[in-house]
Amino acid sequence: MPAARLGEAPGCGKCGAPLFDGRPLALDEAGFDAHVLRGELPVLVDFWAPWCGPCRAMAPQFEAAAAQLEPQLRLAKVDTQAQPGLGGRFGIRSIPTLVLFVGGRERARQAGAMGAADIVRWARQHLPQ
Repeated sequence: MPAARLGEAPGCGKCGAPLFDGRPLALDEAGFDAHVLRGELPVLVDFWAPWCGPCRAMAPQFEAAAAQLEPQLRLAKVDTQAQPGLGGRFGIRSIPTLVLFVGGRERARQAGAMGAADIVRWARQHLPQ
């Protein structure tokens, strides 16, 4: 979806479902490459694990941030326990860690749990103008 057409409430070409539903995408390696590295939109990725207490506490905050930031910014989650290759590939040393990708490249990184307002503020601060 070209960024210029995001205001048109884009839907799936096959089923018509909205492309943005205000919830983060769950990504595996193939989905990561398709959405983050080759996609046109900036993507904010939450690297997390199910056994991590701060990650679980931040999950609803990240979802609330998605509702405010999409469709200008896509939010996604990577379970580092299920996808250890992605955690290693991007040097994730602590979780939760947020990484903002723009044009398929890392633009900013923040470790530690954050509230929804802080996530939104941090993401907007690091997006290109």
